[in-house]
Amino acid sequence: MSSLQVGLAVIGGLVLAAVVAYNAWVTRQSAPRTARERGAAPAPGEREHIEPTLDPLGDAPAERREPVLGDPESPDESAVVTVPGELLAAARDEAPAPMAPALPVAERRPAPALDALIDVIAPLSLEHEVSGDAVLLALPATRRVGSKPFAVEGFTPDGAEWESPRPGQRYRALQAGVQLANRAGALNDIEFSEFVVKAQAFADAVGASPDFPDMRAEVARARELDAFASGHDAQLGFTLRARRAAWSPGYVAQHAARIGFVAGALPGRMVLAATQPGLPPVLVLSFDAQAAMADDPEQSALREVTLSLEVTHVAREEQAFLRLRQAAQALAEAMDGVVTDDTGVPLSAETMDRIGADLEALYDALDARDLSAGSPQARRLFS
Repeated sequence: MSSLQVGLAVIGGLVLAAVVAYNAWVTRQSAPRTARERGAAPAPGEREHIEPTLDPLGDAPAERREPVLGDPESPDESAVVTVPGELLAAARDEAPAPMAPALPVAERRPAPALDALIDVIAPLSLEHEVSGDAVLLALPATRRVGSKPFAVEGFTPDGAEWESPRPGQRYRALQAGVQLANRAGALNDIEFSEFVVKAQAFADAVGASPDFPDMRAEVARARELDAFASGHDAQLGFTLRARRAAWSPGYVAQHAARIGFVAGALPGRMVLAATQPGLPPVLVLSFDAQAAMADDPEQSALREVTLSLEVTHVAREEQAFLRLRQAAQALAEAMDGVVTDDTGVPLSAETMDRIGADLEALYDALDARDLSAGSPQARRLFS
């Protein structure tokens, strides 16, 4: 074999080795990032990231502590996404994360009481006290009138308060009500008539005399309330997109947990709990439920996650939008991502400042209407 042939063979071998090495490198870079055990060394080419706990009221990082549901000092987060000049509709969260550890979930709270501000209320007069057991037996099979919630409440003999009927209690007065409006629209004539029929049947069963308000006046009030609600509803959805390598569900959950998120009730969903137990979460982080439920979630590839805020369901004091911004920035830095709107356009600080100003005006308008964000009335109206 001539020296030329030997040289070409050597060069060919080197080229082949280089191609194999390059393909291996590309495969490694494109594989989804996975969660690491605490204290494990970072993968080659990946710098180790120390995650600070965010303080929503200051710039200095606070001492990191494990997230505790309902703890007002739990770490805050931030995420960001919106179209300039308008509030984006948040992507609905329909997924929890099986890979995340089982963590406490906020307790379920009783349904809010009827309120003349957002309900049609019909008093039901009683000649004698009636037991809670009799009231429960007489309640209609369905607690809805069209698309609106229907409810009955009783007034206790000691005059303490109106409450949902319960066994063993006695009531000296009852009232039935139906909600004036919700996200399905305003109460209409047909729904009001259905309410009258349902309440009358209940009253007959317990021996009560109903006093129904004027239908025209209540339907007009429902339309006015619906018009206000339609102009002041706000749901923010912010998207965090991977710059290069995709993420595994475990990788996302690991970084989200460091800033206070806990596992939600559904696959692909994590929540940042409110400072008071039993209230809706301040923020929701969601991603592909199919990836979370895969046989091996760590082999699933995620290229985006969504952080969302139900503005009208979270009290102003929670500073939800500030925490949303901080969480978005923290996750973007930790996971090598970028915060964008739902079309993929990166969001600037100026855009977020404008959104924050719009939200402050929204909070003021809700307060002026006695429908403050996070109140039971607001949560019912905007549902």
